[in-house]
Amino acid sequence: MLDIATILSENQLDGDSGRWDDIIHSVSATDVERQLDCAPGKYSAQRLAVLISPAASNYLEIMAQQAHDLTKQRFGRTIQLYAPLYLSNHCVNRCLYCGYNTDGDFERTRLSIEEALSDAQIIAEEGFRHILLVSGEDTKYVSVEYLAELAGELRKTFSSISIEIYPMDTDGYKALFDAGIDGITLYQETYNRRHYEHYHAAGPKRDYDFRIRTHDRAATAGMRRLGIGTLLGLCDWRQDTMAMAEHAAYLMKKYWRSQVSFSFPRLRPALNVADNFEHLVSDTEMVQMMLALRLCFADAGIVLSTRERADFRDNLLKLAVTRLSAGSKTNPGGYSGKSDSAEQFQIDDDRTPEQMAGVIKNAGMEAVWKDWDASFAAK
Repeated sequence: MLDIATILSENQLDGDSGRWDDIIHSVSATDVERQLDCAPGKYSAQRLAVLISPAASNYLEIMAQQAHDLTKQRFGRTIQLYAPLYLSNHCVNRCLYCGYNTDGDFERTRLSIEEALSDAQIIAEEGFRHILLVSGEDTKYVSVEYLAELAGELRKTFSSISIEIYPMDTDGYKALFDAGIDGITLYQETYNRRHYEHYHAAGPKRDYDFRIRTHDRAATAGMRRLGIGTLLGLCDWRQDTMAMAEHAAYLMKKYWRSQVSFSFPRLRPALNVADNFEHLVSDTEMVQMMLALRLCFADAGIVLSTRERADFRDNLLKLAVTRLSAGSKTNPGGYSGKSDSAEQFQIDDDRTPEQMAGVIKNAGMEAVWKDWDASFAAK
């Protein structure tokens, strides 16, 4: 089986593809109606191109109803809640969109194991049993050994531990899996090589090919949850959606024991980051992207973070979302009240986990705090 980098290249999905742009913008209303008459939940690049087309934007209500029905069929009325725990805002990369950029002029913060456990205890007391460990690329401190030691303690309280950190080799992921970490989230940011090179000016993250093969290494090591996404605003959202979908289809076929999920992070104001991005994504465009992916991937997780406004998140609850963050702090030590450590970005939905659970209940759904899969997944 070809690797993902080759697949994207051969399908003209890792650059400025006039071919796909022409296909997407030539879609007619008849093409959209034909796809919506088909059973939802099956993927092909041609089907997705139709559903993310400008023509399909006139059919969002129908797409929303189909996405709602499919999500309810596959996931029931549940929304899983999780919390991110930021461990370090040190970073060696020079990413032009990130507040943790190595050139940033602010006091950096790292959490000791004890400090991280203190924040984790507060997260646990709020009801969470699924925690996401987040860090800048700080390999000298947030090392495999550090994460394994922390995971060993967190396993006493949390049923599922995932990471959103720098890419590792297979041995590193295997050590973390053995320590109790069972999932990774890692965004390619943009699948367009030219844009990727521009936004990643320096540092290890500049290596597009090493990053895009990260999920292969993690899945080979045993990770059961593979989260992918693009940073919406860096590149044309339709082209990145096409590439991300091909990435998901590849992962689902090759690593069928792992669940693949999509995240939809939009650019947010961040420390020392200029607001001069040309491809910002509107609410309507983001909803179309989410619905189209659900109608192509019946069993994929759909993740929505506190980057988004409260009312926007509430309106998406019944459509396709399966997982939400709540009460998030995006600075190391934030849960313990540390206010002098820099945030990676500004959140928009600052409701407490309890308030978020109430919103979910009022929507006729159930907030799930524990990842029950961990109870019966074989090691």
